[in-house]
Amino acid sequence: MSAQAEHAADRAKSETDADIALIGQAMSRMRLMIGRRIIGRMAMKRAAPTLELSHLDVIEAVRRISENGEVTVGAVADMMHVDPSRSSRLISELVQGEFLIRSVSQADARRAVVELTDKARAYFREAQSVKRDLIESIVADWSPEDIGHFGRLYLRFVDEFEARAKSSEV
Repeated sequence: MSAQAEHAADRAKSETDADIALIGQAMSRMRLMIGRRIIGRMAMKRAAPTLELSHLDVIEAVRRISENGEVTVGAVADMMHVDPSRSSRLISELVQGEFLIRSVSQADARRAVVELTDKARAYFREAQSVKRDLIESIVADWSPEDIGHFGRLYLRFVDEFEARAKSSEV
């Protein structure tokens, strides 16, 4: 390899290292904002001011689990990484607030399952609307090409991140 080619390779590696550092910095900033639950708080303010942030987690867990079958208290606890008694308490509060209903499992009548109500689905639609409005306002002056590239790359990044996180979970 020529000295010129070696210098170009070193420069490219240095630029890549700097870009990776920028991604890491952006992830740290995003984690702080996500930790503050900005979108959830905005949606709650608009659509469900009586909810708490932990209730949002339960609603989201029920929604996601229901895509693959029946939702039990234990499944919600597993997804949220909380003990079943905490999951049960949160679910009871959401049943009382008419965001969830309890019913009997069609697969095993001894088991109780949880389902979203229309009120919960309406809240979820509002949360999605808040998120979309926020994203649209952020990318308002971006080109359609930049939005498309970012969307595809961000999804690819998150998919790979999630896959690696799942493979190394303790």
